[in-house]
Amino acid sequence: MSDTEKEPLLLVNPATDLTPEETENPPEPDPQTENVDPPVSTQPDKAQTLPRTSRQLSFSFQERARTLPSRQTSDEKTRILDQSFGGTTCYGTSAPDAHHRGNYNVENLGTIQSGFKKRIGKRCRNPKHRHMSLSTHHGPDDPRSYLSSNYESLNYDTVENDLTLQSETKREYKRFSSTSFNRWLVCFLIGVFTACTAVVVDIGIERLSEVKLDLVRKYMLKCLNKDVCSVLMPWLVWAGLNIAFCVVASILIAFIEPVAAGSGIPEIKCYLNGVKIPRVVRIKTLLCKVTGIIAAVSGGLACGKEGPMIHSGAVVAAGVSQGRSTTFACDCKVFKEFRCDHVKRDFIACGAAAGVAAAFGAPIGGVLFALEEGASFWNQSLTWRIFFSSLVSSFFLNTILSTYKGSPGDLSNPGLANFGLFEISNYEWYELIIFIIMGVVGGLLGALFNYINIQLSLFRQRHMKYRILKVFEVVVVAFTTTAVGFCAMYFVEDCTYAQVKDTELYNLQMQCDSGQYNSLATLFLQSPESTVKDLLHSPIDKFSWKSLLTFSIIYYCMSVWTYGLAVASGLFMPSLLTGAAYGRLIGVLLHYISSVTISEPGIYALIGAASFLGGVTRMTISLTVIIMEATRNITFGLPIMMTLVTARFVGNYFNEGLYDEHINLKQVPMLPWDPPVKSFRLTAGNIKSTPVKCFKAIESVETVVRMLKRTTHNGFPVVTQVPTDPDAKHFGQFMGLITREQLILLLIKRVYFNESTMNVYGDIAVDDFRDMYPRYPDIEEVDIPQEHMKMKIDLRQFINLSPYTCNESVSFARLFNLFRSMGLRHLVIVNENNKAVGIVTRKDLAKFRKWRKQGSSGVQQLGIVSEDGNLDDETECCQGHS
Repeated sequence: MSDTEKEPLLLVNPATDLTPEETENPPEPDPQTENVDPPVSTQPDKAQTLPRTSRQLSFSFQERARTLPSRQTSDEKTRILDQSFGGTTCYGTSAPDAHHRGNYNVENLGTIQSGFKKRIGKRCRNPKHRHMSLSTHHGPDDPRSYLSSNYESLNYDTVENDLTLQSETKREYKRFSSTSFNRWLVCFLIGVFTACTAVVVDIGIERLSEVKLDLVRKYMLKCLNKDVCSVLMPWLVWAGLNIAFCVVASILIAFIEPVAAGSGIPEIKCYLNGVKIPRVVRIKTLLCKVTGIIAAVSGGLACGKEGPMIHSGAVVAAGVSQGRSTTFACDCKVFKEFRCDHVKRDFIACGAAAGVAAAFGAPIGGVLFALEEGASFWNQSLTWRIFFSSLVSSFFLNTILSTYKGSPGDLSNPGLANFGLFEISNYEWYELIIFIIMGVVGGLLGALFNYINIQLSLFRQRHMKYRILKVFEVVVVAFTTTAVGFCAMYFVEDCTYAQVKDTELYNLQMQCDSGQYNSLATLFLQSPESTVKDLLHSPIDKFSWKSLLTFSIIYYCMSVWTYGLAVASGLFMPSLLTGAAYGRLIGVLLHYISSVTISEPGIYALIGAASFLGGVTRMTISLTVIIMEATRNITFGLPIMMTLVTARFVGNYFNEGLYDEHINLKQVPMLPWDPPVKSFRLTAGNIKSTPVKCFKAIESVETVVRMLKRTTHNGFPVVTQVPTDPDAKHFGQFMGLITREQLILLLIKRVYFNESTMNVYGDIAVDDFRDMYPRYPDIEEVDIPQEHMKMKIDLRQFINLSPYTCNESVSFARLFNLFRSMGLRHLVIVNENNKAVGIVTRKDLAKFRKWRKQGSSGVQQLGIVSEDGNLDDETECCQGHS
């Protein structure tokens, strides 16, 4: 590749644009603060040996730049290319790519830091914006500046080839009716098994918590009243039991199934978006998730069981819909027609919604949650099935828990988190202003929560790499939570006279007089669900402002520290609990200082809970409906919605929602709802990967095996004739697309023929693909006799005859929307003669990401790292690798 073929790929500074005068006469860089351009190399091949880091795209005037002499200074090229933007141009480090067109120029080399290649590029030439990032908004050693090449995409597009079309043609009407009935049956079973899972979690936590708190209460009464032991004795009992439970929860995650950590909502969002997260929907993951959340909540950590129920419902849906378990090597030989990515995705959406319904008793909220947070594809029939699964889940959970509690048929337990009924739900019009202010406070607190948690997560990624360290951190957090809570109960005197309806188990006298109990101890020792209900419905004088302030601060800090530990933990309940505490505090203070009519403090607790949870997660519609269904009161719809919208707007000014931030931390190539707003100048020709690895319609077994072993691509265009010229601008007349999994199965079944005798060795059917799904063997595991290597494979009846294709001139936004809405894995780029010229995958789109902070926004380009943490030169551009 000659120097004249290289062109610098440049990125517009997204914050502001230069004036026309600044464009024509860009300010000279300060040699004291700017990196100096390296001299133009006279060795054209030297750059090809350098590792590629970030690259930045120019969108026009490329032909004019190519005509410049090879020794033209980079400043002169930059000034010409900068005219295409009318704004500030930034340099980045890049290198030629054998798969791309060679539009890159090396500026600087990277250095290894914290497991990533730290990219050191030049600042923007405009002195006003020298603080701007080159091509990534985060620092070069921040994992959020990269995408991982370890994630593969799911293929939600249906394959139409001769084999599948013949199979569908032979199906009778009864088979179609049977498939429709089976869909509804699977949705019913998803709701039932999700409800059963929720019952196991709820009863397990209740039983373990009763045993633990009964022991603590016994020792506390014994040591405080009879003076026969130290006051530290009940604390040691409490701490010992908490640590024991938390160690069990952590071992399950750190040593057995790491993907079961956290709430699982980010992973399910990624799966529904089209990214295959390894082991996320396995039965083993479900067992570790359920057991871990029971142990973690019983161990007193600041976490909830509601979030993990969404992940649990998704795993249940994945297992039921496939009719088998690969973990236990059990195949029930049912529901084979559902063994493909796009149908499995729909059922997982049903499972996630059923999990929300089981957690909060909110079937409609579950449907909206699946729509707002997860599903990339939606239609009317899917809406009905998701709603049906949610209703079944809520009903069966209600029935089983009511029977367990001795009131069969009462149906007063629609979900695990029941907020209770408000006796008084009136509010004045001027209180809407207060609610909006609380939304601002919730957005600020949520943004701070996210920032601190992300910094802790970055610290864990860099320094907590050993499993035993992860378990040790959980022990430290459990010990600290117990110690801080006990000290708060002991030193904050908030004595309240016991009421007949108060639960005796949690009423601890502490330093209070006879007939009184410490209300702060009640907040710490109750289950999180009972504490939320207490904050929403208790009389105004039950909790003093000191107790509410102390509890909200402690629980806020412990929740920040807990989320992200190596345990199964939910975020919903800690956020609701923290917000309810500070909301009730505001309501109590307003009652004492206000001269106008103010609603009950419980209403302010509800608004506070909504504002803080909205500030952390940035959910709006689904969260509004979930809270309304949990309280069974539609009156609060308007103030809750106003509060959530305000919290979301304020929080987004500083950072993203916590789930999205953790997705970025895991370097998942997830596609957001909309393309970056300033990416309209990008086209398919700018981002396509090339050269394309293609197959002929009739290919030799040896060629197929060699290609599969030498590449990691998952999609291969099939063309009439593969060009032999390495500099060819196209790669043959496009016929269709075939995947790696299809090729491997063809080799396993020996569907090839002897060219001389035309005898076909093996046969294959559609059910063979379904039986192998989703764990196809690796090409190294396929044993092919040497004498078969000269055989031929006819790919024409197996290729996807109607895959989505587009022209090079198609805009980035249209490409993005096509991938996002149709759930594509590969998109072949063709020229006006329908000849393949490139291919686009998810990573080619996902690496262009919008950044937004403190009112500024723009487009950043992410690098792609391999499993060892180095920038991966091949996977960043390889076709079909996603």
